[in-house]
Amino acid sequence: MLPNYLQDLFKQQDYDQKNFFLIAGPCVVEGEELVMEVADKVAAICKRLGIPYIFKASYRKANRTSASSFTGLGDELGLGLIQKVGTTFNLPTITDVHAHDECAEAAKFVDALQIPAFLCRQTDLLLSAAATGKIVNVKKGQFVSGDAMKFAVEKIRKAGNDKVMLTERGTTFGYQDLVVDYRNIPAMQAHGVPVVMDCTHSLQQPNQTSGVTGGNPQLIGTISKAAIATGVEGLFIETHPNPAVAKSDGANMLPLHLLENLLEQLVRIRQAVV
Repeated sequence: MLPNYLQDLFKQQDYDQKNFFLIAGPCVVEGEELVMEVADKVAAICKRLGIPYIFKASYRKANRTSASSFTGLGDELGLGLIQKVGTTFNLPTITDVHAHDECAEAAKFVDALQIPAFLCRQTDLLLSAAATGKIVNVKKGQFVSGDAMKFAVEKIRKAGNDKVMLTERGTTFGYQDLVVDYRNIPAMQAHGVPVVMDCTHSLQQPNQTSGVTGGNPQLIGTISKAAIATGVEGLFIETHPNPAVAKSDGANMLPLHLLENLLEQLVRIRQAVV
């Protein structure tokens, strides 16, 4: 059973309460046409399958490898387009925040704030996100154990906000790869919060000499199926109609046309393990 704050978030959606929830969308707001297309198609799939859905896109990308990488269309435009998606399709929305002074403004446009993995220990950022009263989804750092994520949860709760989620997104394995340790899922659930599996960023191959992060998107199905079998409450999947031309994280996003079949398989696995 999802906690009350997630049930409230999904109250406008007709979904199977035994299902996992989905956080999905393009990595970054590239333009209105893209975010509207992705939200429309994913929302329709989730409605048919009874999956509660949160639309995700970053209004700004602050943690790019190269200085020449795309970082966004501008804060006001990016946040406004995410808000338009939520209003148009009656969906809850989430976006990343990277600094404490971004939180209050971003919270005016979205239903939940996401803390990037690299920043999961930034106390001022966590406290500012908590102070908005929004749901805060903290991604587990690639350098942090699931057990140690209790400190991020404690910071947010001590700030007076109990609406917390944690997301597993892999652990650094050498200089240019990540590995998923599924023991982190029950370890983070032990903190009394819902746990999400990031099925796309977990497949990144960072620190490439080209300045562009690589990935293994062919394993998205493998990662997500194992996560459902392990018992996660939610899945995070970045998706794009044409990842090859995406302005961020194209190397590990799921092509949009493959999402429906994958979700159908995952629903069947969920039904078998619940």
